[in-house]
Amino acid sequence: MLIENTLYGEVDKVLLAIRRLQLNQPPEGYYVSFSGGKDSCVILDLCKRAGVKFDAHFNVTTVDPPEVIRFVHENYPEVKFEKPEMPMRKVVEKNKILPTRMARYCCAIFKEKGGDGRFVVTGVRREESPRRAKRHLVEPCRSKKGKMFIHPIIDWTSEEVWEYIHQFNIPYCQLYDEGFKRIGCVCCPFASERQKQFEIKRWPQIYKNQWVRGAEGAWKARNKRGLPNFESPHDFLEWWINGKKKEPPMDNLFGIMGDETMT
Repeated sequence: MLIENTLYGEVDKVLLAIRRLQLNQPPEGYYVSFSGGKDSCVILDLCKRAGVKFDAHFNVTTVDPPEVIRFVHENYPEVKFEKPEMPMRKVVEKNKILPTRMARYCCAIFKEKGGDGRFVVTGVRREESPRRAKRHLVEPCRSKKGKMFIHPIIDWTSEEVWEYIHQFNIPYCQLYDEGFKRIGCVCCPFASERQKQFEIKRWPQIYKNQWVRGAEGAWKARNKRGLPNFESPHDFLEWWINGKKKEPPMDNLFGIMGDETMT
């Protein structure tokens, strides 16, 4: 519940989140990292209620569900769309490997860009994963980009996020009503085999244009450089989707490991 009874009295978690934003507001305003997910919708609304200065940004990955893109355009016109330097298929070809759980370079390239030297607001919550359970309300960036992060709803549960959305009538993406628990890239490396197969059927053009073409380009690039490789791009994709085929030895081509900022 957003109103908590504690040993120290009643705590209004909405007012607490607003106060967090107000107390840490930088002179130039916040950089709001907006993904179109439920948590992002809440933090953007909290920034408005707090009366703090901010600018909101959506980092396009080229593997975003079209429903999410349309939702943001229609409901959050103040959000600026940041286009990538190259589409996902070109990034996969350049890295010569499809992104995996252990080498999720795609987040560093697409999701974490922008906000250099700024105070970035995110919807990160401790409940989401063991890794995020160790996160703090205010944190410095682990890279050398001079960012600071604030996660105003870090101690909220999913139920409290939905309570806020329904209480204040906040627009949210239709995919949640279709059963999606989280909204992110199509065929995210962290998705299960079952989820990937479902998304391939749901968004076949994104899969074909970005992941299949990317795998083909990466496979050819590995052959050209004489690197350990799969028998074919198809085998490469099969391993990526279901993990049943053994990964060939890879040299250090993975790039920077991604931080978990998707909400």
